[in-house]
Amino acid sequence: MASEAEYSAFEEKVRRTVYLDKLSPQVTEPVVRKAISQFGTVKNVQFIPNYLETKNIPVSALVEMENPRQANAIVSEISHRPFMVGGIPRPVRAREAKPEMFGDRPAKPGRKIEFRWVETKDPDFEVANKLKQLAKDHALEVDIALNQQLEDEEKLAERQQGALKANHEKYEMINSVITDGTARRLAQHYHIPVADEW
Repeated sequence: MASEAEYSAFEEKVRRTVYLDKLSPQVTEPVVRKAISQFGTVKNVQFIPNYLETKNIPVSALVEMENPRQANAIVSEISHRPFMVGGIPRPVRAREAKPEMFGDRPAKPGRKIEFRWVETKDPDFEVANKLKQLAKDHALEVDIALNQQLEDEEKLAERQQGALKANHEKYEMINSVITDGTARRLAQHYHIPVADEW
């Protein structure tokens, strides 16, 4: 059991931590650090394991900042504007972290947790079985949704790569027209004033 001082330090850590949800399955720690660093110093990024689907791809994270003010700024900003991850707007949600979100949280001083096995004759046995089946059904639904999200992410990445390539080709064409003198000749032909650096 943790001492009062240890639990107090943990509560301070919770106050300066932000919970990010709906992250892309392809997001990595460096991407999260870079995106969040605009709000202050990122002390730690901890992805929360997703035990409800077979691939265990995390889609949420706890981001510990240097102080609670920075954490509050993240929550406020992300709730009002699109969050950019890797230059792409994402439907990321941010909220204050809660002690229950931490896998390494210490036991609260003075709190005792008890558990017991449920026998088949116990009235709670049927409820436990229903909850177990519900968890299996939910895991299947999450797996289907995650596969769909991964497919959507791949299609989005392909479209963005195509747009990036097309824009690059346009800029290369404009640059070559300017550098080879074609733009100056066209401007002179149509009597359009041009800057000297052309």
